[in-house]
Amino acid sequence: MSLNVSLPPELENRVRQHVESGLYSSASEVIREALRLFEAYQSVQAAKLAALKTDIAQGVADIDAGRVREVSISSIKERGRAIHATAKTV
Repeated sequence: MSLNVSLPPELENRVRQHVESGLYSSASEVIREALRLFEAYQSVQAAKLAALKTDIAQGVADIDAGRVREVSISSIKERGRAIHATAKTV
């Protein structure tokens, strides 16, 4: 399959630089590698989104099951300071 792609001058120069560096033998090879990396990036992003959705669903389930309680920021700070103070003395 043959495909013509237009790139802005800045990206075209970057592709040329990669070929001239000797790491790639052609512009097509640079673009193929870029697409592979982009697809890997998208896969990681999709996994992160799926994990986030799972965490949200778990949080909603915890709320529905009554496994949550209200806390205040000041109580969280107090607990953290107590833990920090204990860790300093040990």
